[in-house]
Amino acid sequence: MTETLTAPAMQDLSAPEKIVAQMTPQEKTDLLSGFGMWKTAALERFGIPTTTMTDGTYGVRYSIPQIDGDEKGGEDLDAFLNMVNQRASDVAVAWGEMKPATCFPNGSAMGNSWDTGLMRELGELLGRECRAMGVHMLLGPGINIRRTPLAGRSYEYYSEDPVVTGKLSAAVIEGIQEQGVGTSLKHFACNNSEIERTSMDSVVEERALREIYLKGFEIAIKQANPWTVMSSYNRLNGVQASQDPWLLGDVLRGDWGYEGIVVSDWHGIKDRPASLLAGGDLDMPESPRRKAQLLEAIENGSLPADVVDRSCVRMLEFIAKALAGAETPAPQIDQAAHHARARAMGTQSMVLVKNGGALPVRADAKRVLVMGRDAETPVIQGSGCATTIPTMIDSPVDELRSVLPGAEIIQRTEADAEAMEIAKTADVILAYVSTEGAYDGEGSDRTTLALGPGQDEMIRALAASGTPVAVIVACPDAIEMPWIDAVDAVLVSFYSGQAMAGAVADLVSGKVSPSGKLSVTFPQQLSDVPGHLSYPGELGRHMYSEGVHVGYRGYAARGMAPLFAFGHGLSYTSFAYSDLSVSTSEITLDGALEVSFTVTNTGDFAGREVSQIYLAAKGRQLKRSTIELKAFAKTPLEPGESRRVTLTVTGRDLAVWHPGQGRWVLEGEEAELLVAAASDDIRLRAPLTLMPSLLPWRRVAYDTQPAYVLPNPHARGVIRDFLSARCGITADEADRALEHCANSFFGIFTTLERRLRISITEEETTEVIARINAAMDAAEAAL
Repeated sequence: MTETLTAPAMQDLSAPEKIVAQMTPQEKTDLLSGFGMWKTAALERFGIPTTTMTDGTYGVRYSIPQIDGDEKGGEDLDAFLNMVNQRASDVAVAWGEMKPATCFPNGSAMGNSWDTGLMRELGELLGRECRAMGVHMLLGPGINIRRTPLAGRSYEYYSEDPVVTGKLSAAVIEGIQEQGVGTSLKHFACNNSEIERTSMDSVVEERALREIYLKGFEIAIKQANPWTVMSSYNRLNGVQASQDPWLLGDVLRGDWGYEGIVVSDWHGIKDRPASLLAGGDLDMPESPRRKAQLLEAIENGSLPADVVDRSCVRMLEFIAKALAGAETPAPQIDQAAHHARARAMGTQSMVLVKNGGALPVRADAKRVLVMGRDAETPVIQGSGCATTIPTMIDSPVDELRSVLPGAEIIQRTEADAEAMEIAKTADVILAYVSTEGAYDGEGSDRTTLALGPGQDEMIRALAASGTPVAVIVACPDAIEMPWIDAVDAVLVSFYSGQAMAGAVADLVSGKVSPSGKLSVTFPQQLSDVPGHLSYPGELGRHMYSEGVHVGYRGYAARGMAPLFAFGHGLSYTSFAYSDLSVSTSEITLDGALEVSFTVTNTGDFAGREVSQIYLAAKGRQLKRSTIELKAFAKTPLEPGESRRVTLTVTGRDLAVWHPGQGRWVLEGEEAELLVAAASDDIRLRAPLTLMPSLLPWRRVAYDTQPAYVLPNPHARGVIRDFLSARCGITADEADRALEHCANSFFGIFTTLERRLRISITEEETTEVIARINAAMDAAEAAL
C-alpha cells in the first residue's frame, strides 16, 4: 500500500512569534537568507511557501530561467552579471528569456512630471503587471539623489531635490502596494555614483545627510510605508551601509519608526552577523558562505537570540502580506491600454526647454525633415538591472506621419549633401539625438555631458541651413548644449519608455501641450556642477564636498546661472500667478501654514502648470542655501481658466538639521516664501518669520572664544556670577572685566586666567559650563 504524502498546512502567520519560537537555527538562517536569486526560502515544516521578487523601477523585469528555473536554491553569478551589465540597446537578445512588460518612462523622465497622481497611477500599473506575473515584490523605486549628472543610474532616479524625490516615490509605492505587491525603496543610502559602487566610501557631513540624501527616504517611508527598504552597496562615512547600526538602527528604525524589513542589495553584505545586528534582515541573493556565517553566529550565541528572532518575525510579517496580496485573482493585462498610458505619461514628463516658435509644427507645414539615427531606433531606457523587455516600441517616423497627415515626412540619418539640400526646402527640421549609451548605466558612470559622437556637428550643420531646427534629446540626465543658440527649439525626452516616439509626436504636433519641468539643473558645462572637483573621489573615498548645496541650491548659493534652471519647462500656453495669501506671517517648528494663490491659463492651449514653493532664508548658526523647495502642485487648466491652488507647509518642512544638538530646528529669522514657475522664475512673494526653536548662540565649551560667549546673556550671566564670587568683586566689576576679554582669540577660560591672573580648576570649568548649558536648555524649553 502506497502512503499518500501531503504538504503540511500553513501555520497562522498572524502570530509570527509563535512560529519563530518553534524554529531551529537552520530554519532561521534559511528564513533570513535568499533562496536562489529572486526568492525567499520556503519553510516546509510550517507550510510556508517561497515569495518572488524582481527588479524594475519603471517596468517589471522577469527572468524566466532565473526565477522559474531556480528550483534548487542555487545561484548563477554569470547570469546575474549578464543581467546587471545588459545594455538597453541589446534587449532583443533577451527575448524568450525575459517576459515582456510595459517599459514606462524611466525615473529621470517621470521626475519631470511633478505629478503625484500620475506617479500613483504608474505604481498601480506596475503593481498589476507584477500580479499578472506572480511577483510578490518589485525592487524599487530607486530614489538616490542625482548629485551629479554623470552618475550611471541617474536615469532610474527622480531628482536632485529630496522633496520631489520623496513625494513622487511615496505615490509610486502607494500605487504598487495597493495592488497587494510589495516595494523595496532603494538604495539606502548615498549610492550616488557607479564608480567602485560596492566598496566606495561616501563621506558626507551630517547636515547634508539629513537634509538632502536621507530626506527623500524619510518622506517616502513616513507617507507610504514601503514593505522593505534596500540597503546600498557603498560604505557611508567608513561603515558598510548594509552593516551600519546608525543608518539602519538609529535613523531608519529609531528616528523614523520603520518596522518593515531591510533587504540587502545583491551581495551587498560583507559581514552577515554584523548586518543583522545593525538592523538588516534579509540577505540577497542566496550565499552559502554568508548562510554559514549566520548559522554559526546563531548557534554559538554571538548573535543575541532576541535580535535574530525579531528579524524572523519581520520576515514572516512580510511573507504574510505578500501571500495575502496574491490571494485575489491575477489581473488580465491589456498591453495596448498600458502602452497608451505610458504614452500619456511621456507627454507629461518631457520638457520643452527652449522654443522660438518651431513647435508645435504648423498645421500648414508641407515638408518635415526628420534627422538622426534615433529617429530610426529610438533610445527609450537605460542599461542595467532595470532594463525592461518592452511589449512594443513606437516608431518615431510612423508616429509623426500619423499626427501630421498633411505633411510630407522625409527621413534621413546623416547630414550628408542630399540631406542638407532637403533641409533648405523643409518647413521644419526635427533632429532626434541622444547621449552615447553603449558604456554608461548600472556599473558605469558617464564620462561626459556631450551627445553621442557626431551629433553636435549634425545639429550645427542643420541649423546652418536656415530652416528652423527642433532638437529632440534622449538622455539619462543633464547634457551640455553647445549649439543651443543656433537652434529654434529643444525638447528633452530623457528616457521615456516604449511609447516615447508617440509621446514626442503628440507634443511636436500640438496635440498635447508640454507640461514637464526639469527636476534637475542643466549646467552650462560639467565644471559648473556643485561638487565637481571632488567627483568621483580617490583611493576609495568620495568626499561630498558641496555639503547641503546640491543641485540648484549650489548654483543659487554661488550666483551661477545654469543653462536651464531646476523647475524650468515651457508650454504652448502661458500662465499668470496672482492673489497670494499665507494663513500666518510666522511659523513655529511644530506649526503649519497654508499658501494659496491663483493660477490662470492666459494662452490658447489647454495645459498643466507646475507651481513651486520655495523658502528663501539665510540661516544664522547654520548657513542655508539661497532657496529650498518646500512644496509643489501640478494644475490642469483650459484656456482662460483660473484655479485656486492651496498647499500646506509645516514648520518641520522648513527646519534644518543641527548637528551639534542632533535634531531639526528653526532659527529665528525673517525669511520669504516664494511662489515660482521655476527656481529662477519667482512670481509671488510673502514675508515669513521663522520662530526659533533654539537659542541663537552656541553651546559653550572650554575653548569657545569670547566673541561667541559674551553676546550670550545666559553664558555671560553665569560667568559674571562665577567671577564675582571667585574674585570677591561686584557683578558690575565682573561684567567690565568680561568686556576686556572680548577681543581675545583664545578660549574664554584661558582668556579669563590670563586677563585676571587667576587659575581656574578643571572642576570649576566643568561646573560653569554645565550651569551655562543648563540655563540655555531651560531658556530653549520655554521657546
